[in-house]
Amino acid sequence: MTGTLHTDSLDAAVDLLLARIDGPLHVGAPLGLGKPHRLLNALYARVERDASRPLHLYTALSLDPPGAGKGLEGRFLRPFVARHFGADFPRLAYVQALKRDALPAHIEVEEFYLQSGALLHSKQAQRRYASLNYTHVARALADRGVNAIVQKVARGADGRLSLSCNTDLTFDALDAIQARGLARPLLIAEVDPELPWLDGSAVVDAAFFDAVVTPPGPHPQLFGLPRQPVNDTDYAIGFHASTLVVDGGTLQIGIGALADALCHALVLRHTDNAAYRRVLRALGSPQADAPALGVFAQGLYGCSEMLNEGFRRLVETGVIRRKVVDDAALMQRINDGSASADDLARLERDGEYLHGAFYLGSPEFYRWLRELPPEQRRAIGMKRVSAVNELYGGHEALERLQRRDARFFNTCMMATVLGAAVSDALGDGRVVSGVGGQYNFVAMAHALPDARSVLMLRATRESNGQVRSSVVWNYEHTTIPRHLRDVYITEYGIADVRGRTDEDCIAAMLAIADARFQPALQESAIRHGKLRADFTVPPAALANHPQRLREALAPCRRDGTLPDYPLGSDFTAVEQRLVRALAWLKAHTGTRGGKLRVVLRAIFGASLTDSEATQRMDLARPRGFAAWLEARLLALGLRETADAKARRRRDCPG
Repeated sequence: MTGTLHTDSLDAAVDLLLARIDGPLHVGAPLGLGKPHRLLNALYARVERDASRPLHLYTALSLDPPGAGKGLEGRFLRPFVARHFGADFPRLAYVQALKRDALPAHIEVEEFYLQSGALLHSKQAQRRYASLNYTHVARALADRGVNAIVQKVARGADGRLSLSCNTDLTFDALDAIQARGLARPLLIAEVDPELPWLDGSAVVDAAFFDAVVTPPGPHPQLFGLPRQPVNDTDYAIGFHASTLVVDGGTLQIGIGALADALCHALVLRHTDNAAYRRVLRALGSPQADAPALGVFAQGLYGCSEMLNEGFRRLVETGVIRRKVVDDAALMQRINDGSASADDLARLERDGEYLHGAFYLGSPEFYRWLRELPPEQRRAIGMKRVSAVNELYGGHEALERLQRRDARFFNTCMMATVLGAAVSDALGDGRVVSGVGGQYNFVAMAHALPDARSVLMLRATRESNGQVRSSVVWNYEHTTIPRHLRDVYITEYGIADVRGRTDEDCIAAMLAIADARFQPALQESAIRHGKLRADFTVPPAALANHPQRLREALAPCRRDGTLPDYPLGSDFTAVEQRLVRALAWLKAHTGTRGGKLRVVLRAIFGASLTDSEATQRMDLARPRGFAAWLEARLLALGLRETADAKARRRRDCPG
């Protein structure tokens, strides 16, 4: 057996891979941040024109910074992308080919989770999508005969390596391959000095890998997810969701504005409980004065496949702090109150309060991980996805004790009134993202006696300038079947539909639907014999309208209780103004008629007076008619969004 190759040459690592493997290359690479971009690009460049070495790449979430685009969007994105991702960010060559349907015939890329919406129009990506639960991916990799795994790692001062951001599938895949009696894949690590070091079960000796490549600098920035603004709808959903979280319980959350809103609500509940309850009263929540919604005396244990920005804030504010240990007898004593002083001392010394299978976030999030004090770093455990996303990996009794009062929060695009969820794909079969771990957590919520699965969705969505209901009668595709229905939340409240009859489920879902769409949904249910003919929607639900929500939350927006960016922003102050203006323009130009009205208003309206905005968008001296029109459109968008903020201040004095 040969030793580990240590090299600073990407070409040398590719040479090793090509020399060690005969025939087709079946290469696995982690999802998200752990993908070694430079190594993969070097491999792709080598085999792209060599049809004698077919390449089959198995991966997921191939992250690609947004393209600049044209018009106002391009003017906004070009400087932001260069600053946020770095001008030298190594875009994945195979992703650029996929977007053009230009992969060579001898190269296939198979993903089980796609960057949301990025590959909707790629036929090659859509054909080779694998619909898998996250916990079934390792088995699929063994079935595919994976003969190499490449992964980005962090290196410690002692030479050991940390899988850091992606402990999710590597160990599980190796076990699945060994169980099939197949040869161990060739393992190649790419060291990234920017990657945070995480210890514990994420760490391996360098000899774990067959090759460790350390490319010379300069080193590109890590892929940072830009933090998005949180609007009134998002906040309403997040605060309703927060009322379901039990002190001393377990928390899993996804990513995006809804998760950010939920985390802000939990932080506010703990750090400013009076303000938290004020928001709940504004929303008309029946739980606004519930004694159980006090500060977190025990704290929460975080157990989530993905660790992100929200968990950082929850740890910093003391919401996440309930520790667990991998000792079933000790966890039993802690749960039943019989733990000794020695037990509690061990829990404090060895316990962990946050478990994840991968992480992804902003540059600030990565900096936080890098700078964590040792005692906090020890409390974060990166685990296999089989250990996080299910109960049946061999330690079920322990995990049941650790995951008490679990609340699993995820998002979906649509939900039927009969309780099925649409989260990953469209009715025509095209995949938006993927199943990922959502089904895992829904199923686990039903397997744990005191757990709940909570699916969050906005009550409406806009398509081609038309507002549509996200609560629908039926849809051609579902991700979560209706027999696993549990809790749904929109901005208008909570529908607890676990174990309910179809009629009761429909009634609960109608109560959280937008009032404009309730009559049609109700009529469909009655026509199909699922709802009695004399059913009436509760009077309170008839007021489910965005305008009422805006008015209810306006005081909390004005006084800073509900900021646009609760977890911090990657945009400058002027960029935040531009984000609002561009969003207004997009919302009002979705139809041909709307676009014409906006253009006419822009042409005959006042010119732009925001000099910072004009300079940031390179429109201080527009050249040509197209640039002049863009300047006028920008002026209109800025004026409308500034006027909206002024109206909010005026309508909510004091």
